Amino acid sequence: MLEVDREQMLAYRVAAHGLHRETTDVASLAVFGLGLQSTQRDTAAVSIAARLNGTVTEESLGEDPRFVLAWTHRGAPHFHRAAELAEVTAALVPLDEADAMARMQWQRKQVEAAGMGAREGLFAAARAIRQVVDKPMTKGAVSTAVTKIVPGGLSYFCRGCDTVHILEQVMRLAAIHGGARLEPGAFPATLAPVAGRGRLRTKPDVAAATSVVEEYLRLHGPATASEAAGFVGTTATKAKEMWPADLAEVRFGGRRAFVPVDALGLLENPPEPDVVRLLPPWDPFLQSRDRATLVPDKARQKEVWKILGNPGALLVEGELAGTWRTKGSGRKRLDFTVSPFWTLPPPARKAAEEEAERVAVARGFADLRVSWG
Repeated sequence: MLEVDREQMLAYRVAAHGLHRETTDVASLAVFGLGLQSTQRDTAAVSIAARLNGTVTEESLGEDPRFVLAWTHRGAPHFHRAAELAEVTAALVPLDEADAMARMQWQRKQVEAAGMGAREGLFAAARAIRQVVDKPMTKGAVSTAVTKIVPGGLSYFCRGCDTVHILEQVMRLAAIHGGARLEPGAFPATLAPVAGRGRLRTKPDVAAATSVVEEYLRLHGPATASEAAGFVGTTATKAKEMWPADLAEVRFGGRRAFVPVDALGLLENPPEPDVVRLLPPWDPFLQSRDRATLVPDKARQKEVWKILGNPGALLVEGELAGTWRTKGSGRKRLDFTVSPFWTLPPPARKAAEEEAERVAVARGFADLRVSWG
């Protein structure tokens, strides 16, 4: 059995994520196998800038018919290849009631108190969204209309809005099953019908769900069922029911972990991770559930992954070597503050400043300034 160390694993992930920047075709980027999260403004474009030998802005990504933005994994907004959206939707049908309830995550207790099963509530909301969203509509308008249709247990009183809303996580998880996507770049968040949306599918598709786990292991492996479950938003028990067949078992840190068999060669002999990149908050590389592998120091982990307002991360030769933030001055200049965890050699600092230029272009700024914290 192959024994891997941390440096080997990080080198593998840098290569698996396409961070060596070897392609000019945005649609071929490996990270679209799971979807590219777009939680904060321009994060998807900046993630692409770290991987693409070329330039893509958030606006051009949103206008590209090859991609669609939707609430998918864990109810978070992701860009997916449009041709793969039906399979993604199938993969998001819970396997059973326990899986459906686990996916409710932070609103699980409210769903449990709703007086119905999680699957029943999910698909009741999906039918309501399918009925309501027949044109672009703001999230607030959709929520108002859907709340009037769904069973009362799926709603709650929102003090901030002084009104009753459908549960947020239920709406997010149900939207894709209701044939609704998100309008890229729209503020406030706006839903619209998926082009050519088919019928509502409620039957679990184990093969589709398994493909998500396999892709997680390909990008974030070697990994465990518990870590894959964290990405999916379910339990380790359910992740094992989605477990792929063609996996290679390796040992890392005294425990068993897995990668797809066809990725074993890259894991055995990954290229040197000799790159410097500025990764945005929620970049796919940062989505690995084994944060201690990425950042062994617990205090540093809290600097990279915050409860609110994550910074970007500075990647230097496979290591997360610091954080960065930006502040825009109108649409003219983007000011960067880069805060390394240790003293970087001049070539790494110069490379980081060059990466800042790519980030500024991706975000549509003509000028930039870099300060080192």
